Amino acid sequence: MLKRFFDRIPPILKNRYLLTGVAFIVVLTFFDGNNMFYQFKLQKELKGLKAELKHLKEETIRDSTELVRLKTDTLEMERIGRENYQMKRDSEDVFIIVRKPKAKKN
Repeated sequence: MLKRFFDRIPPILKNRYLLTGVAFIVVLTFFDGNNMFYQFKLQKELKGLKAELKHLKEETIRDSTELVRLKTDTLEMERIGRENYQMKRDSEDVFIIVRKPKAKKN
C-alpha cells in the first residue's frame, strides 16, 4: 500500500536535491535569525536613518553659515540678541507682550 502511494508521487517531487533546496529556502526565509522579514525591517530602518542624516547635514550647513554670519556681522549679532535674548541698550526699555491662548468653546 505504501508502495502504491509512493508510485503516485510525481518524479520531480521525489528528487532529493529539489527537496533539500526547498527546505533550505524555507529555513532561510522564515526560521533563521536573519530571516527575510528581519532584513526588510532593517532596510526600512536604514532608509529612515539615511533621511535623518541628510536632514541633519542640511541643518549643520545652515547653522554653520548662520554662525559665520553672526561672527562677522555685528548688526546681525545685535539683531539676534534683541530678538531671542531680550537684550537692550542702556537708553531704551523693552516691553514683552505675552498673548493668552484662546479658550476652547464647547
